[in-house]
Amino acid sequence: MNMEEINFAYKVRHALNQNLEHLPASTTSRLAAARQAALARKKADTPMRALASVPATAQGTAGGFFANPFSWLSRLSVALPVVVVMASLVGMYQAEKQHRISELAEIDAMVLSDELPLNAYLDHGFNAFLAKRGD
Repeated sequence: MNMEEINFAYKVRHALNQNLEHLPASTTSRLAAARQAALARKKADTPMRALASVPATAQGTAGGFFANPFSWLSRLSVALPVVVVMASLVGMYQAEKQHRISELAEIDAMVLSDELPLNAYLDHGFNAFLAKRGD
């Protein structure tokens, strides 16, 4: 909640409290019963929050990066896995690229030294591969 919403809630509460004395007893008892029913339905594990009134001039200094001493640690715990995943992806890409280069170099060496079997030259896919690489 921002400060405007908090101030509005305080104004509404104040207005309701001012007119509470002018309500009939039957309305007051129904409101009290409704409040008790709402409190009974409230979850037991939900903590109640206390709204602290922070002056508008102190809001800028109350938060920020160094407000919580472990905030940098929580940010690092999010950023570190992202960096590790990115580094591993780059490493895998480089390894695959190097592997493909070495396979192509091996094929080139076999073609140049005439060590390929004759079936490789008869394969239309291999001829298309060589023609594509020659362009």
